[in-house]
Amino acid sequence: MSVDKVMPQDRELFPERFVPAPAPAPDRVREAAHDPSGHRARLRKRLLSGSDDALADHEVIEALLMTVIPRMDVKPLARMLLQRFGSLPGVFNADPRALQSVPGIKEAAAAALRIAGVAARRLARAQIQQMPVLSSWQALIDYLTIDMAHLNHERVRVLYLNTQNRLLLDQIVSDGTLDESAIYTREIIAKALAIGAAALILVHNHPSGSPQPSRADIQITHKIIEAARLLGVSVHDHVIIGREGHTSLRAQGLL
Repeated sequence: MSVDKVMPQDRELFPERFVPAPAPAPDRVREAAHDPSGHRARLRKRLLSGSDDALADHEVIEALLMTVIPRMDVKPLARMLLQRFGSLPGVFNADPRALQSVPGIKEAAAAALRIAGVAARRLARAQIQQMPVLSSWQALIDYLTIDMAHLNHERVRVLYLNTQNRLLLDQIVSDGTLDESAIYTREIIAKALAIGAAALILVHNHPSGSPQPSRADIQITHKIIEAARLLGVSVHDHVIIGREGHTSLRAQGLL
């Protein structure tokens, strides 16, 4: 029998099979439809492959908004938020109701922005809980700044420490005005004794932005120091936080 008859020359021995290319993932198809310029994809690539400074402040907000607002250009909205609240921390620490008063920001977007602030505060707080506060001072200032510098009202808090200067309790004493009625010396000292605190640090913010202490700040501090001393509790410092920085009354020689 002729080999040519069994295996014709015009027929391939192992004909190549046609394998169709895989279809794009549905989410990629949807993204391409809503992002024809590829801006979102480029922004995401810069975020994933770059340093912490790869994105400008408005782009950080934009990247968050992209996750909850898929069908519009959110860059103008991100810039509007920065203009309204003054800075990136101002946006992330804004009240959810204030965020939703901005046109285009609904509940889901407000929640996405809110969670960024919550995560930043928890990360900063975890760092100061892992070591003595006095030996991690900058971490403490970072935490207080994240939480308080951009508030539009005064917040007073007390950090209660044990004998190793580790944080026992971070207590917000009042949200309002720093005055005799907002700082209850007896309650602060009673709390220190109740939880076995050996020392404390007083903290409050100045919504004006300047962290410089007022005469009232100094007077109230000395009142608390004297009451604490009589009961064996030390007052390590009184820290004032503002958008322009912070002031330590001890560093200023005011304690």
